[in-house]
Amino acid sequence: MKIVTSEEMRQIEQACEAHGLPTSVLMDNAGLAVARHIDQMTGGVSGRSVLVLIGPGNNGGDGLVAARHLHDRGAGVTLYLLKARPANDKNFILTGERRIAAIEAESDKGLGKLDSLLLTSDIILDAVFGTGKSRGISGVFKQVLERLGQKAHQGKQLVVALDLPSGLDADAGTVDPATPTADVTITLGFPKHGLFRSPGAETVGRLVLADIGIPPDLAKDIPFDLITDDWLKAVLPKRPLSANKGTFGKVLVIAGSVNYIGAAYLASMGAARVGAGLVTLALAKSLQPVLATKLAETTYLPLPEAEPGIIGPDAAGALKSTIDNYETLLIGCGLGQHPATAEFLDYILSRISETKRPTLVLDADALNLLSLHTQWWRRLPPDCVLTPHPGEMARLSGMSIDDIQRDRLKTAQDMAKRWGKTVVLKGAFTMIAAPDGRVRLSGYANPGLASAGTGDVLAGAIAGLAAQGLSLYDAAACGVALHAKAGEMVRSELGDTGMLAGDLLPALPKVIKGLK
Repeated sequence: MKIVTSEEMRQIEQACEAHGLPTSVLMDNAGLAVARHIDQMTGGVSGRSVLVLIGPGNNGGDGLVAARHLHDRGAGVTLYLLKARPANDKNFILTGERRIAAIEAESDKGLGKLDSLLLTSDIILDAVFGTGKSRGISGVFKQVLERLGQKAHQGKQLVVALDLPSGLDADAGTVDPATPTADVTITLGFPKHGLFRSPGAETVGRLVLADIGIPPDLAKDIPFDLITDDWLKAVLPKRPLSANKGTFGKVLVIAGSVNYIGAAYLASMGAARVGAGLVTLALAKSLQPVLATKLAETTYLPLPEAEPGIIGPDAAGALKSTIDNYETLLIGCGLGQHPATAEFLDYILSRISETKRPTLVLDADALNLLSLHTQWWRRLPPDCVLTPHPGEMARLSGMSIDDIQRDRLKTAQDMAKRWGKTVVLKGAFTMIAAPDGRVRLSGYANPGLASAGTGDVLAGAIAGLAAQGLSLYDAAACGVALHAKAGEMVRSELGDTGMLAGDLLPALPKVIKGLK
């Protein structure tokens, strides 16, 4: 599913004309789709009162069509017109033929009728502004939207935004002070950038995608995709009945240090829980007895230490004869930044750069140690997966965290191209960027995942999927999506306060089972 800018959406709609889909047809499709979704999500609108706030442009036109179809499904619909519609407006005429009540804001002195409707309606549809809004909101538009924001959530009303919450910038994700918060946003055709950018994302509520009949090929050249369940189902590794553990790949995890023992556990189990056939944990030898009591399913490769709990440079020799036996190497989770560990990392990376095996996933301290070198990316093989959070991305790129967060898409895309690596920029709505310019986005933002160790689980999941034969870009996107859906599963059961990284581990195979 492509994610589009407002200009891309405008161009797609223009191209629809050549396919026999003029604006009038798209508007009919949009209004019908919105009415159907509202009908489904409420268990039926028959007998319910619906208030539709109608703006002056095409978003208002979509709202008029939706109002007509909601009325035909038995809802008691009232239109509130923020500006009078043209006398020849076909969709407004059709609502009049159905005797749907219409109130003009201009005649509602003090907005008293609006206040009453906001408090008594079961469903409120915000069809004031869509992607065309470009100026600050003022006048009656500001007054009405502010009233919606103040009064609509005092009862049990369902607030639905049509395409976008009014006042949300479709590209930048900025919001006007008058922008109301929706319970559900039904976006039309393709999701827009601003729905996944702060602060706009805070106003969206649950996002629903409405098909309005646009041929998918019209967006095929757009490089920005939303990860969908259909894509996940198609890309998940197959599990043939004749399989053995070698069928599903071998992952070598080099992780952990005296202060971060748990990271090694979480990363190893992340790889195992997405289906890797064998996971070997290589770690400082004094830590192996500690992990062995908790982590029974992995094999172990204890490594020489510079000091207790710290991998030393001599560890490289212990790996020399075995590293080629693995499809994927994950390195960095909880590794620490001791100078001896840095020396060990330099050797491992130089060897893999020469042999190009195994494929490489770099997380946490591996990224922090790399960032100490100029042109650090030249130390790596042609492609690998990097999984930075914004702080690590700042160290790797030299950018400020504020600049990174201001345009996460551009940052991920530019850095992936510059470095020639697959970049996973973690955070709300994680971005996965390929060196060739493609970007995928996870449509989830879960504050429960903002806790220690969840990134280790993600890195392990990506490594486990890569070992099963997925391309690095697909493995990274699939791992991000499974990790996010596991977080949603845990949140639905426990809430988002007190969620632990370990809670994600048993949820991962449940998510995969649900997809299959």
